[in-house]
Amino acid sequence: MPKKKMLLMKGNEALAEAAIHAGCRFYAGYPITPQNEIPEYLSRRMLEVEGIFIQAESELAAVNMVYGAAAAGARAMTSSSSPGISLKQEAISFLAGAELPAVIVNIQRGGPGLGNITASQADYFQAVKGGGHGDYHCMVFSPFNLQEMWDLTMRAFDKADQYRTPVMILGDGVVGQMMEPFHPTPYKRPRLPRKSWVLNGAKGRGPRVVRSLCMGTGELEQKNLLLQKKYELMKKQEVMCEEYDTKDAGLIVVAFGIAARIGLSAVKELRKEGRKIGLFRPITLFPFPAKQIAALSGKGRRFMVIEMNAGQMVEDVRLAVNGKSDVLFYGRPGGVVFTPEELYGKLKSAYRRRG
Repeated sequence: MPKKKMLLMKGNEALAEAAIHAGCRFYAGYPITPQNEIPEYLSRRMLEVEGIFIQAESELAAVNMVYGAAAAGARAMTSSSSPGISLKQEAISFLAGAELPAVIVNIQRGGPGLGNITASQADYFQAVKGGGHGDYHCMVFSPFNLQEMWDLTMRAFDKADQYRTPVMILGDGVVGQMMEPFHPTPYKRPRLPRKSWVLNGAKGRGPRVVRSLCMGTGELEQKNLLLQKKYELMKKQEVMCEEYDTKDAGLIVVAFGIAARIGLSAVKELRKEGRKIGLFRPITLFPFPAKQIAALSGKGRRFMVIEMNAGQMVEDVRLAVNGKSDVLFYGRPGGVVFTPEELYGKLKSAYRRRG
């Protein structure tokens, strides 16, 4: 068999190139570390594919440009890092309310405030719970290596179009800055709903309106009910997760993104020593794999959630477990990245105490 073609790129560059392959032809953004390679890369590539690249005057301007491009039918994307994503939240809520497809990338850094420029996972609540106003969600993907930076970026554009919703890729400074080889999977566009709502200058079938302002009696409630129906469909059809050695595990580590990758190294070492430890990794953070975690709970098992924050996803794990198992937590806030040796010690200690 012929060898698969491999690429060696930075994570941010792999994401940007995957967006091009998925048909993204409009990007607007504003510089902030550690995601700057995304706009830098796209400033060149968009010219080569006759797309549009805009370095906007602010994060607010960039995301509202994406709103306009999405309303016109373009596959559009913006990217930033934690404080910049905070500035984009109003427009992300508008995108959800107007049911416009767009991809928003957050390469997280430490917070709160301006924080620092090292990797963090402290934006989980912001991404998963709907960081702007109103009852809405973004679909949220959490890549833990460059292969997933590539594959999930292409999937994000498809799911945005399928559900007419903003989709967020929640990365971090490690996966964005690291380099490793990956297989550039060819993009295969699935069958998607026709964009009959696109604003095209009243060509063909008369004027159309895209809006999130609903002033009629009961109109906003009906809009919200339709959105909730969409989110429930996502929960049924779009959950993605991965399990490692959970069948016989007495202690199951739950982690997402780069924390899961680092944690997996520690789990493998402990497995070699005969300790029955497994790892559960949510890939979609919304919809969250609550049913899959619930199915693993009980049976004398314990869970240990590890996150590069002060404790966020652990709340969703506890809700999923619903008291059937103990849920422990270990986190490092403020942009501190775990080491495998550190997690090895923490997990070994937790396993020893499990009885």
